[in-house]
Amino acid sequence: MAPLGRAALLLAFGLVAYALVAGSYAAWKRRRRLALSAQNALLAAFPVTLVAAIVLFVALGRRDMTFVYVWQHTSHKLPLGYALSAFWGGQEGSLMLWLLVLTGYAGLAVWLNRRSPELIAWTVPVFGLIAVFFAFMLCFVSSPFNVQPPRPDGNGMVPSLQNPYMLAHPPLLYLGYVGLSVPFAFAMGALLSGRTDERWIVATRRWTLAAWTFLGVGQLIGAHWAYVEIGWGGYYAWDPVENAALMPWLAATAFLHSVMIQEKRGMLKVWNMILVALAFNLSLFGTFLTRSGVIDSIHSFSKSSIGGWFLAFLGLMVFLSIALIRWRLPLLRTKTKLESLVSREATFLYNNLLLVALCLTILWGVLYPILTDAVRGQSRSVAGPYYDFFLHTFGLPLLLLMGIGPLVAWRRASLRSLSKTFVIPFTVAVVTGVVLLVLGFGSSLPGLLTYTFSAFVAASIVLEFVRGRAAAGGVFRLISRNRRRYGGYIVHAAIVLLAIGIAGSSAYQTQREQILRPGQSMEAAGYTLTYAGLTGVKGSNYTGYRVQLAVSGHGEHFRLDPGANHYFIEGVANEASIYHSPRSIGDVFTTATVAPHTTNLDLKVFVKPLVNLIWVAGFVFVAGALIAMWPDAVEQRRLAARYAAGAAPAGI
Repeated sequence: MAPLGRAALLLAFGLVAYALVAGSYAAWKRRRRLALSAQNALLAAFPVTLVAAIVLFVALGRRDMTFVYVWQHTSHKLPLGYALSAFWGGQEGSLMLWLLVLTGYAGLAVWLNRRSPELIAWTVPVFGLIAVFFAFMLCFVSSPFNVQPPRPDGNGMVPSLQNPYMLAHPPLLYLGYVGLSVPFAFAMGALLSGRTDERWIVATRRWTLAAWTFLGVGQLIGAHWAYVEIGWGGYYAWDPVENAALMPWLAATAFLHSVMIQEKRGMLKVWNMILVALAFNLSLFGTFLTRSGVIDSIHSFSKSSIGGWFLAFLGLMVFLSIALIRWRLPLLRTKTKLESLVSREATFLYNNLLLVALCLTILWGVLYPILTDAVRGQSRSVAGPYYDFFLHTFGLPLLLLMGIGPLVAWRRASLRSLSKTFVIPFTVAVVTGVVLLVLGFGSSLPGLLTYTFSAFVAASIVLEFVRGRAAAGGVFRLISRNRRRYGGYIVHAAIVLLAIGIAGSSAYQTQREQILRPGQSMEAAGYTLTYAGLTGVKGSNYTGYRVQLAVSGHGEHFRLDPGANHYFIEGVANEASIYHSPRSIGDVFTTATVAPHTTNLDLKVFVKPLVNLIWVAGFVFVAGALIAMWPDAVEQRRLAARYAAGAAPAGI
């Protein structure tokens, strides 16, 4: 089977190399038949890569220990689902996932826009260039099809990865990472061809939304995995690899907002090119951090020498992006100017600046330890307070702008109209803030401001729906008339829920730790936890214990059973136990460690109010994103009329 996988990868490398070389020559010389040939090569690369992926999946499912990759990441006792998830659990498999998703995205994007050859003439070579790198790495640097003499068993899988959420978290992130290659390829293709109008934006808007949605959902699932599996009582630790996924999402968020200004007013062409290049290059940077071994992280599972190759390719893509934007600056400049600092386009611009500022401060926090280690040979770290400071500095104004932007008019807004528009949201926010102060929430200023600003944004969203519903005759009819706008409002509502959940679970949480003997109790935020006993557990590839806790408080009575698993091959992993309280929409989170040869218990308890709003926000986020992406016949007719020559592509 391994020779078949290697042959498929070599053929994929040849196809994408042909798409790069032949596509570039065809676009340069305007050779239509050669351009079609390059497109077909790019289309064929996906099924060929799929063959290689199937070979690896079959080897993982069979636990074929003649494959070095299978031996490194699985064992015969590992359940089948986790054995298959090892496909993206290691370096070589994750590279293949990159190539598989990339060729699938590229082929579909090119096929959907095949009726606009001038749009995709240079897009195909850009896709080819990206795919050539990953195919080269798989063929000649880091192959998943290296073989060895049969081994009795493998090394198994890191215990923290043996969690159902890890079946979805990495693939979703990769769908987001790789998805950002589509707007990047079309943007660079537009620069190479000199066609810098909005057609490439129209062709890729839903692709960008899809990639942005995958990244957002992938991060939320990853946060929930960390929350239930790692056992430290939190869901986001500003880990470098967590940050690496957040940064392209922030850049893509800025792009999705600013691109509306270009479509509406023809402004910010240069800025949008910068943002789309930034988002894609940050996705490459995230892959570099995860798979290069340049950092120590719970998310970084591979230590290897591919970091130099990745760094060189990342440098090449950054250089090409800057060079192309600089080359086409005369075509990107527009005559349209910002008419007023109090207008919707101005609020979108403020939003962009804050998003990019937050993104760059996070980037510096990730890079600083790497640079100090490389230059001075000193190991430095950037702690949570650094990130928290900038999250409060940039995040709170961003939250407020979410409520201001939709209510401000385009071009120019008068003070009289603003006073009428904001009287209700402002009143709701002030009343909310005063009530919270009276109830004792002033102990955390960032938390109080988050709640107050969230009330302002929520009131603004409700006001927009009420006004629109009155004119449209119903909520569903209102949304169907402008899916993009009202889908965006629903996404904003999801961000409000997320902000409230984060503020409640971090600023107002309670944490306690105590040593207990059987029968003893401890108190935490009005809950009494009693150590009732100890039981053993056994799974397919582990044994362990569970501590029995009887909990009461706030009119609730329930049991928790934290403990630990001892995996036969991989070692020991703690297991948290969580009670989801319907009263506070929060959790009672516990972990327990039993001292060797005793029954004494080290019990940690976190009471985290409103934390479940974070996970609810994920569902609302997906609903809003799907509404915004859903095809709109009215929009398609408008675009067709705008590009009467047939340049409006199908997109997805």
